[in-house]
Amino acid sequence: MTGNGNLSGGFFITGTDTGVGKTVITAGLAGCLKRKGINVGVMKPIVSGVNSKNLRGPVPEDAVFAMKAAGVTDELELVSPCCLELPLAPRVAAEIQGVTINLSKVMEAYRELRQRHEVMLVEGAGGIMVPVFDRFLMADLIKMMKLPVIIVSRPNLGTVNHTLLTVEYARARGIPIAGIIINGLKEDEAGLAERTNPGLIAELSGVPVLGIIPYVDSVNVDTCTTGQIVEKVETNIDLKKILNFIMPHKNV
Repeated sequence: MTGNGNLSGGFFITGTDTGVGKTVITAGLAGCLKRKGINVGVMKPIVSGVNSKNLRGPVPEDAVFAMKAAGVTDELELVSPCCLELPLAPRVAAEIQGVTINLSKVMEAYRELRQRHEVMLVEGAGGIMVPVFDRFLMADLIKMMKLPVIIVSRPNLGTVNHTLLTVEYARARGIPIAGIIINGLKEDEAGLAERTNPGLIAELSGVPVLGIIPYVDSVNVDTCTTGQIVEKVETNIDLKKILNFIMPHKNV
């Protein structure tokens, strides 16, 4: 799928499941774009499972991690306008916590950040069909933001099915797909599935695999330790292809 001039300048980072490393990839991409001289902003609009023990209130570690990698100093209430304490789907976490997810607040924060930055990287919560409130899904938020998606997937057995399902749902909803990033490959443990999955995914989906990121044990989101993630993304991801999707005339 090629770039679309009607799209906003940025990407929505979604995943095939929770725990596939969306935050790590968002941070790595943000850090790489920053090094290329691009004014990049990050956003994790809806966060569940935040640290509620901090003296200043709930702290969205995912957002802080990405902000550190990107070197941005935007207000945390703009980067993560909706913080939920329970590590559940946003709809369920909000219902149990007795709060209402304010979509207007989320979109106001996004529009403000878009004014400040040339490229925005927005990380979703869970996968593309995660319920946010009522029957409003993460895909509906992507549509509202008019962003193409980058899909983060696992390298191991089962990822072909999960990735293809995510691709097909995005297409059914009319969401442009910039590409797929496979994250967390443990090369010393890789078997036949890990070696053949990337080619199979690219062939069957018709979506480019933008790169494969190895497992980086120096990275820890909870302690905000970015380790070598920016360097690994810079080495293993086709940044030109990513930027060409939204900024075809940009030289990096």
